Amino acid sequence: MKKLSLRELVLCALFVALITVGTFVRIPIGGDYFTLQFLFTLLAGLVLGAHLGALAVGTYVLLGLVGVPVFASGGGLAYVIQPTFGYLLAFILQAAFCGHFVRRVPQVSFKTLLLVNAGGMAIVYLLGVSWFYIFSNYVVDAPIAIWAAILYCGILQAPPDFLLCVAAAGLGLRLYRAGFWLHPAAEQTESAALAKEA
Repeated sequence: MKKLSLRELVLCALFVALITVGTFVRIPIGGDYFTLQFLFTLLAGLVLGAHLGALAVGTYVLLGLVGVPVFASGGGLAYVIQPTFGYLLAFILQAAFCGHFVRRVPQVSFKTLLLVNAGGMAIVYLLGVSWFYIFSNYVVDAPIAIWAAILYCGILQAPPDFLLCVAAAGLGLRLYRAGFWLHPAAEQTESAALAKEA
């Protein structure tokens, strides 16, 4: 693995911090609440790219597993058997997915960013709900029907998370235009063109 530049290290560390802070920002909606954790894992993929986005989110998860209280309910290795741990693993895949595909779109726009974010959200829900169902029923002995898992962990949670996809698309586009993205698609295309000319 190549040595990370100072800018890459700083941005990765920044996103680890933002994801941690976002975990504890609780916004009430009806009788429930949602956090900004998902917003910052989406932005990590968009801004940092597939590898560094996954690295930043993975570092956050690793910090929690070694005992740093960065998760919603603290931290520690025992978190692996919690039914909600699948969402944390899915955030790593989602960051890699978003970072990969957003750099392969013909043009970075709000629409393309939203579509990529929606794909990342699908990954989070597929793995998160599946992990929740399996571990609730077969590991922690807290049985739940599959329809109930889909309803409470998926359908009812989707609207606020989709709003975060919209917010991440808007913020991601502003950061792209401001030049904050690492190795954006246009930059890669220009580099490839210069290499061919050389």
